[in-house]
Amino acid sequence: MSWQSVRWVLASCVVCAAMASVVSRAEDGDLINDYPTIDRADYVFGCMQVNGNTRLALERCSCSIDVIAGVLPYEVYQHASTIKSLSQRGGESVAQFANPASNKIVNELKMAQIEGELRCF
Repeated sequence: MSWQSVRWVLASCVVCAAMASVVSRAEDGDLINDYPTIDRADYVFGCMQVNGNTRLALERCSCSIDVIAGVLPYEVYQHASTIKSLSQRGGESVAQFANPASNKIVNELKMAQIEGELRCF
C-alpha cells in the first residue's frame, strides 16, 4: 500500500469520526454547535500529524475538537483561526492584528484548546 493510499484512508477515517461526533452530540434534534465537518476534519488531521498519526491520536484529537466546539461558538473559532494563520506570515500587513481585541479572541481559542487537551489527552 502506498503512502498516498494510507493518507487517503486516514483522511477518510478522520472525516467519518468527525461526522459521528457531531451526530452523537445531538440533543432533542438540535446540534450543540455548528462547526462544519471540514473544519472538524482539518483540526483532527493537523492534530493527528502532531501526535503521531495513530488510532489513539484520532480518538484524542476528535475528542479535543468536540471540547473546543462545546466551549467556543464557531464564529469565534473561525475568527481566531484566521488571526492565528495571518499572524504567522509576519510583515507589516499583520500589524493590524496586533491589538487587544484580536489577542483576546486568540486567547479564547488557546484556552479552549488547553481545555481539550486536559480532557482528552
